[in-house]
Amino acid sequence: MPDTDISKESLIPAAPLEFQLPFKALPERLDKVLAKLIPDHSRSRLQGWIEGGHVLVNGQPGRIKQMVNAGDKLAVFEQQPPESLAFSPEPVDFSVVAESPDWIVVNKPAGLVTHPGAGNWRGTLLNGLLHRFPELSLVARAGIVHRLDKDTSGLLVIARHEKSQTYLIRQLQARTVSREYLALVHGRLNRAGTVKAEIGRDPRVPVRMAVDNPIAPKPAITHYSPLRSGSVNDDMSVTEVACKLETGRTHQIRVHMTSLRHPLVADLLYGGKLVAGATRQMLHAQALSFDDLATGDRVSFNAPLPDDFSHVLEGISWEA
Repeated sequence: MPDTDISKESLIPAAPLEFQLPFKALPERLDKVLAKLIPDHSRSRLQGWIEGGHVLVNGQPGRIKQMVNAGDKLAVFEQQPPESLAFSPEPVDFSVVAESPDWIVVNKPAGLVTHPGAGNWRGTLLNGLLHRFPELSLVARAGIVHRLDKDTSGLLVIARHEKSQTYLIRQLQARTVSREYLALVHGRLNRAGTVKAEIGRDPRVPVRMAVDNPIAPKPAITHYSPLRSGSVNDDMSVTEVACKLETGRTHQIRVHMTSLRHPLVADLLYGGKLVAGATRQMLHAQALSFDDLATGDRVSFNAPLPDDFSHVLEGISWEA
């Protein structure tokens, strides 16, 4: 093998990429060397391969900051990018409330991401839907027409085919899909009302949404009604609130309730506190109704509170 050039041996696809550093090469970090040898992949991805044990230096697993030298032999086992597995069927835990030839209504548990995205390419509701209902591979986004935040539990409707998906999306656009939530918020909320405030990306905190000077705002309407008030440890007021969406923006209820200075309990992103044993934002999509494609009749569904939410409510001293 000549010592004046970096050599690369191409084998069958399952085999590693193999390199031998030229004898005039200076000592350099392994991740930097790989970034030069395999420029089609980002350095961060290559670092991930090294950390995962997929890069060998002279037959031994390499380290990101390891110095490699002239004559060293490198073997790189290329890995699929995580997003390539985003639409793979996987067994995921969720319950089916009802189904028809046109739709499926599911009860999503808290902690489950609805759709794959950055940082959550696998183990999502979409992956579970493809595993349980293989025909959804023929429908865009596996039939998902609306979403719930990762830590929000409750009801979602899934379209089983393209015609049903279009029908449901048009209902969402016409605001005729009814979505009702139960929320637990900080403070005493004494009267019902409606928040009509555009929501967009928070210019100061990219992971948040906002109603104050938002980026690319969209109309958003939330109707709310207090059900009962109580206290935690006799010193912190909370209110159980029924919320009904007229629109469906990202984080809508969380943002709108925060705009009223009543953030959701345990919603740390928007100023909520971990009280009464709550470990995730206290929000549950408890009721869902829409027009059935086959009959035109209204169909309605309810999902009971999950155990963690019920446990939090049981620990509150409610007013008579």
